[in-house]
Amino acid sequence: MPVTRFAPSPTGLLHLGHAWSDWQAWRRVRDGDRDGGGRFLLRIEDIDTGRCRPEFEAAIYEDLAWLGLDWERPVLRQSEHFGRYRAALAAIREQGLAYPCFCTRADIRREIEAAGGAPHGPP
Repeated sequence: MPVTRFAPSPTGLLHLGHAWSDWQAWRRVRDGDRDGGGRFLLRIEDIDTGRCRPEFEAAIYEDLAWLGLDWERPVLRQSEHFGRYRAALAAIREQGLAYPCFCTRADIRREIEAAGGAPHGPP
């Protein structure tokens, strides 16, 4: 049984790339699952609390419905699972598998710029 999902962040309106990605995931379940057992999930990536807006989330539902796409209910929301994420992080820390990064955003930006000339993709 195929399971696909679309996970937009409600920080702005959907664009054509979102629509294409969503349609591909939706179609994979609808066209690829002749037995009707596939699942298409909508997960709202609402963990950026400073930028996410309810009006953008409402627009996501409206736009997907306008495109004729349906999804399994209830809609999954990342913000409803912070407890799970904290527990997983605690387990990783307890195993000694987590380490802090003290880089500033400027440090990270410089590293990204320095890697800009690095080869990307297969040789």
